[in-house]
Amino acid sequence: MNTVNLIGNLTRDPELRYSQSGTAVVSCNIAVQRRFKNQNGDYESDFINIKAFSKTAELLAEHFRKGSKLGITGNIQTGSYENQQGQKVYTTDVVVENLTFVERKNNDSGNLNSNQSDYSQNKQSASKSNSFSGSSIDIDDDSLPF
Repeated sequence: MNTVNLIGNLTRDPELRYSQSGTAVVSCNIAVQRRFKNQNGDYESDFINIKAFSKTAELLAEHFRKGSKLGITGNIQTGSYENQQGQKVYTTDVVVENLTFVERKNNDSGNLNSNQSDYSQNKQSASKSNSFSGSSIDIDDDSLPF
């Protein structure tokens, strides 16, 4: 089994490129915050290389920018190459299979499933009601952590 689920922030804008065969490719990093604090009381982050191909790469480049919080599901892929100095360099990447919007933008959120040829963004209403009691809760959007 080789499945990875991550939520993090993009460290730079995704750059869409195309292979010689015409396949869309994006390589970038996401910063994933650790669940515990260090000795100074700060959270540290891991910077994880991700790759996306085909429609997933196009969706990533179209909908996400540096700092965007996203969720991904994918698998780990390892490889190696020889650098200009003749040294063998080992790589570890997460190949993205599915993208998920984690934070709202313009009151929209949704999932992008790259396994579907056409995708849709799930619209969520901007109403602020308590789903358990049906009563209204007065919360300013700027007060929300997402």
